[in-house]
Amino acid sequence: QLRLVESGGGLVQPGGSLRLSCAASRFILENYAIAWFRQIPGKAREGVSCISHTDGRKTYADSVKGRFTISRDNAENTVYLQMDDVKPDDAAEYFCAAGGICYTNPSDFLVWGQGTQVAVST
Repeated sequence: QLRLVESGGGLVQPGGSLRLSCAASRFILENYAIAWFRQIPGKAREGVSCISHTDGRKTYADSVKGRFTISRDNAENTVYLQMDDVKPDDAAEYFCAAGGICYTNPSDFLVWGQGTQVAVST
């Protein structure tokens, strides 16, 4: 079974940093576009960032541009989301997903992880 596993979530203070990881089981991440989404209870899943597997292009939501960085480590079969200058509005459960391209609709992604929680508090 194809699987993604997120890790790295936790409690961070405003202005702090976290690095989320998305590791693949039973498939090779570099053959897929990988996206990060986030969701808070009662709201729709929001796209945060995506990295293409064809040209390496990276896209970001306006709310995280200049603060978050997505990257791949193909040797580790892992995609990262570096979160810097974290704000209270970044608190959510973060999910990674694999797909053919960087779709804007979450339902177009084929494989999802179980999520990792990010909390922001002083």
